[in-house]
Amino acid sequence: MPDAVADGPRERDSLPPSDYGLLVPDGWFRIPLEPDGWKGPVRALAERVFEGQDDAVLLKREFTRAVLARAEEGYENGGVELYISTTSVGPVPLSASLLVTVVPAEEDVRLRAKGRSQQITEVDLPFAGPATMRRTRSVPDAGDPTGNLLPVTVVDYAVRVPNTRAVLLLTFSTSLDPFADAMVEMFGAVAQSLHWR
Repeated sequence: MPDAVADGPRERDSLPPSDYGLLVPDGWFRIPLEPDGWKGPVRALAERVFEGQDDAVLLKREFTRAVLARAEEGYENGGVELYISTTSVGPVPLSASLLVTVVPAEEDVRLRAKGRSQQITEVDLPFAGPATMRRTRSVPDAGDPTGNLLPVTVVDYAVRVPNTRAVLLLTFSTSLDPFADAMVEMFGAVAQSLHWR
């Protein structure tokens, strides 16, 4: 007769995780991407960002519209949560975001390099296992709907969900081009905190 205590951990180890956890920097605002569930958090984010700026009504409205569009786009592509940095160093906002996406098993999420502006690296996340990291730098088109004209650095981490064929994709981005390397280090620290529950 099999020993239930001895078999328990092996059986649990073969089950997929039910959730994941991440540690993000202080000042990062979480927006859950659930149908019609992001409007309230986006408004709360706008209130926080523009607190005390009564003369910035148009900027606040544009900011809200851009974040709502980002949340909707993220949700349409399988996103489950979006984090936006509200941190500043002096007068300079630390422009950064993180979109967490669950990619179903049937979709191809192999990260490939295209051109010299991309780097692909295999990394090992201490609590989540092996991952593929891709760093990309791009310059937005003049007609970018967000109005951003600054170069954007994007870092993707593709991590296989244990005991499934699904992939968890962490997509970090920043438009702080002069500080891109420091921001990428911070993104790496957040990715290193990923753990399964």
